[in-house]
Amino acid sequence: MISYLRDPKAIYARSFEIIKGEADFSKLPKEAHGIATRVIHACGMPEIAADLRISPDFLKAANRAIQNGLPIFVDAEMVHHGIIDKSLNIVCTLNDPKARAIATQRATTRSAAAVDLWVPKLKGSLVVIGNAPTALFALLELIDNGAGKPAAIVGMPVGFVGAVESKSELFADPRGIPYATLLGRRGGSAMAAAVVNAMTRDETL
Repeated sequence: MISYLRDPKAIYARSFEIIKGEADFSKLPKEAHGIATRVIHACGMPEIAADLRISPDFLKAANRAIQNGLPIFVDAEMVHHGIIDKSLNIVCTLNDPKARAIATQRATTRSAAAVDLWVPKLKGSLVVIGNAPTALFALLELIDNGAGKPAAIVGMPVGFVGAVESKSELFADPRGIPYATLLGRRGGSAMAAAVVNAMTRDETL
């Protein structure tokens, strides 16, 4: 038999030990270290700690929304599936026929159009974007145009077109909304979902 660590609890514990030994969390609020650990665990890259930006009020605001059962709006089914606790009020409108119609009408992406369907329940919600930069841009535009503000935003879209710019916009002007983001091209559904998992599954927080 091949010798390797098999105990899942031991694997998690050892993984987190390695992350804490290799990542530099000095630029992050202490209360956000658990979230950063989970995000790094999701991608295997301790070096992303340098590009993580988590506002000091994020954890409290996001937790309040979760505990009150308010919607967690996600931009992609992969984010939905990556969130472990299936009892949460997770809403993904990407495949709603209305989103497709709006996208066609406005000549935009379905991800951006799907954000329009969040508006009636956007105020006080938690928004988790892990795939589409256009969804993050659309969200910020809606807020600028008077839509209700979510309690907190996880902005971690990935890619080569718009990812850098959308996250930079969130970081430069969060519109008074607590946020967690990863600057640069890197991001993705697994990392965005890891933020929620850190708050709902991680006893170290």
